[in-house]
Amino acid sequence: MEKAIIGKKVGMSQIFDTDGKVIPVTVIEAGPCVVVQKKTTEKDGYESVQLGFEDIAEHKLSKPEAGHLAKAGVSAKKYLKEFKLSKGAEMNIGDVVKADTFAVGDHVDVTGISKGHGYAGVIKRHGAGRTPTTHGGGPVHRHAGSMGPIDPARIFKGKIGAGHMGVDQVTVMNLDVVKVDAELNMIVVRGAIPGPKGGLVTVRSTAKTIFEKKGAAGISNNPQKASGRNPQKASARNK
Repeated sequence: MEKAIIGKKVGMSQIFDTDGKVIPVTVIEAGPCVVVQKKTTEKDGYESVQLGFEDIAEHKLSKPEAGHLAKAGVSAKKYLKEFKLSKGAEMNIGDVVKADTFAVGDHVDVTGISKGHGYAGVIKRHGAGRTPTTHGGGPVHRHAGSMGPIDPARIFKGKIGAGHMGVDQVTVMNLDVVKVDAELNMIVVRGAIPGPKGGLVTVRSTAKTIFEKKGAAGISNNPQKASGRNPQKASARNK
């Protein structure tokens, strides 16, 4: 079943699994979210649900926003996000979505706005190389360099250059949920997610196809394979 929730990035930490191996994790304050609106195929041409997150003073909302939430009978919310879910038709306006919607072992896609880096040069922004710092390189060591051949008399689209860096919507896919705490509205995922601490993120079931891991490779009967030539080496590799 597809699931989704809105949250905020708390920060990164690390935990240890049962084997004592360290796992880098990101803590997300997820929900509680309220279903504010349902869209149906008959009325809107597609099915989706709109979730509201984080209470806010009503006077901070515009009149259309306040009226939209009042129609749903929901208190003022700061953030509204729409999700297309396969079973969204089963949800009703006013339903509360909490962190325990997700479970340990679920695979999720996390979307957020990346950190801003201001106006950056080509070396920082695109990883371009610089000129040698000796033999009269002049004051152009970190410049962009050639913009292309003379003949077209223009710069081709896609040419790297200096410019605004960051503040882009970024999605990190196929992260697995390591821990869920419904009382603290906390979801802990393995790895890093985009954005600064306190940044708004959305967590939803991954769009990737998850394949279950098969057992370790056995010893081959084919003498042309390494495991067939040296069974001891193959058995040691699987330990």
